[in-house]
Amino acid sequence: MTWRATLLIAAMIAVLIIGLGLAFATPASSDSPDQDDRVVIKVKVANADRVELSPGASGKYRFIITGANGHSTSITADEFADRLYRDRVDRGWLFVLLNITTPIGVAWVSLGLFGQVLFTVRMLVQWIVSERSRRSVVPVAFWWFSLVGATMLLAYFVWRKDIVGVLGQATGWFIYTRNLWMIYTQRHTQRGAAHGRSAT
Repeated sequence: MTWRATLLIAAMIAVLIIGLGLAFATPASSDSPDQDDRVVIKVKVANADRVELSPGASGKYRFIITGANGHSTSITADEFADRLYRDRVDRGWLFVLLNITTPIGVAWVSLGLFGQVLFTVRMLVQWIVSERSRRSVVPVAFWWFSLVGATMLLAYFVWRKDIVGVLGQATGWFIYTRNLWMIYTQRHTQRGAAHGRSAT
């Protein structure tokens, strides 16, 4: 195995670890005696980064909601149910359709959708170039669309905390980068050789 292949594999593993770390890192909770008994609940609630369920001192469960500013609020199960109900009823159709709870979510989903559009365009570009050439051709534009689309989708999947998407886009990202590296290295070598021939 060449040093370049080893470096590429090491970089791929590093990006996977960083991407998964970013996607699944949980913000630190405030110190409290019952912190070890808390369970993180995967539910989307407006203005909440994290929702935890904890047995209360009285034996009744309480929900701890941590906002983007790091401030935590402890509420009863009935209060949480009321908040969840109001959140679902008050959300507009766009928020329901995109499965988001804040306006910033629209930007993230737009980023993911645009990345997916680029993935579709890359295949159309490859198909059109191949049809014109009457043989299978992978143009440089295919790799650029792939790389930009993968970068956008990787950021989106990290935000969504989607392990399947993070793994898929992080590994593909290196394949696209490596292909562009090889294409431009070959072109540089060919230009150098042509320049050398013309100088003699």
